[in-house]
Amino acid sequence: MADEGAKAETPMSYGEYLRVTELISMQNGRGPDDPPGGEEIHFIVVHQIYELWFRLILSEIRYARNLLAPEIVPEPNIQAAVHHFKRISEILRLMMVQWRVVETLSPQDFLAFRHRLGSASGFESVQMREIEQLLGYSTSKRTDEFDPASHIRRLGTTKKGAEDLERYLNTCKEKTLPEVLSQWLYRTPVRGSKPVDERDQEIVHGFVIEYLDVMDKVGQRGIESTLSGKSAASSEALLQRHTRSIEGAREFLLPGGNVDRSRVGLLFIESYRRLPLLAWPRALVDSIVEVEEAMLLWRNAHVRMVERVIGRRVGTGGSSGVDYLDATLKMRAFHDLWTVRSILISEDDLPEIEDLTPYGFEADA
Repeated sequence: MADEGAKAETPMSYGEYLRVTELISMQNGRGPDDPPGGEEIHFIVVHQIYELWFRLILSEIRYARNLLAPEIVPEPNIQAAVHHFKRISEILRLMMVQWRVVETLSPQDFLAFRHRLGSASGFESVQMREIEQLLGYSTSKRTDEFDPASHIRRLGTTKKGAEDLERYLNTCKEKTLPEVLSQWLYRTPVRGSKPVDERDQEIVHGFVIEYLDVMDKVGQRGIESTLSGKSAASSEALLQRHTRSIEGAREFLLPGGNVDRSRVGLLFIESYRRLPLLAWPRALVDSIVEVEEAMLLWRNAHVRMVERVIGRRVGTGGSSGVDYLDATLKMRAFHDLWTVRSILISEDDLPEIEDLTPYGFEADA
C-alpha cells in the first residue's frame, strides 16, 4: 500500500520537461523591439542548435576523460569511454551535414542582415573554445591570428562576458584529453612489464631496439623486392627514404635517446591489438582518432560553407575569414595516434612475446 503521507509527483508534460516555450522564445536576435526576418531566424536557429550540440560534446568529453583518469582503469570503463567517444564522432558527423542547411542561405540573403551581427563572430563561441581546450588544441597550436583567452577577455566588460571568461579560464585549468590519454598509455604493460616493475626500463628499451631492428629488416626486404629495373638514382632515393623512416621511428620512440613510454605503450597496443586484453584499448585509440577525423571533416565543411556564402571577405569579428578558418584545418591534438601508423609492421614480423598470460591467454601447460 502506498504511503498516504507521500507527496504525489506532479505530472510533467513534454513541453515542460524540455522547456520548449523558453527554447522557441530565444530567436529574438537584437531584441523583441527589433525582431529578425525569416532568413535571419534561419541563421539564428541553426547556430543555436550548434551551441546545443557543443553543450553535449563538452559533457561527453569530460565524462570519457574522467573514466580514463584513475591510476587503475577497469575494462568496463574503457568500453564506456569508447561508447562516449563514438557518440562525439556521430554528433560531429551530424553537425557537418547541418552546414548544408546553412548553405540554403544565399550570399545576398546573408548580406541583407549581416550588418545586424555587428562584430559578433563564431570565434566568440565560448563552448567551442572549451571543446578545443579539452581536446588539446592549446593556444600554442593555434594560428597567431586569435588567442581565445585574450579575445574572450575583450568581451568581459559585460556581466555575460565576465561569466564566459571565467568559465573558459576554469576549463583551461582542467586536464586535457591528450594529457589523460598519455598517462593512460604510459601504464600499458609492455611484454608484461609495468612502469612500477624493477626491470621495466630495461624491458621496454629492449623491446624498442628489437622492434626497430625488425622494422629495418622488413624495410630492407621490401627495397630488395622493388629495386629490380630501377635506376641508380631511384634506388638511392628509395634507400634514403627508408633510412629517414627508421630514423624517424627511432626519434619517435626514443626521443633524445630516452624511452617515451607512452608512445611505446601506444605502439604495443596497435601492434598486438589481437591479444584479448588489448582489444578494448585498441578500440579506445581508434575511437579517439575517429573523433579528431570527424572534427577535421566538420571544420572543412564549415570553411567551405563560409566561402560559399561570404567568399573571402573579412569576417564579422575582424578575422581574415576563410583564410583563418582554412588555417584551423592544420590543427591536430593527437599527433602520436596518427604518427604511430607510419611505423607499424605486419603481425607476422612482430617480435615475439614469451608470456602471453598478462594479455588474456592461458599459459601453456
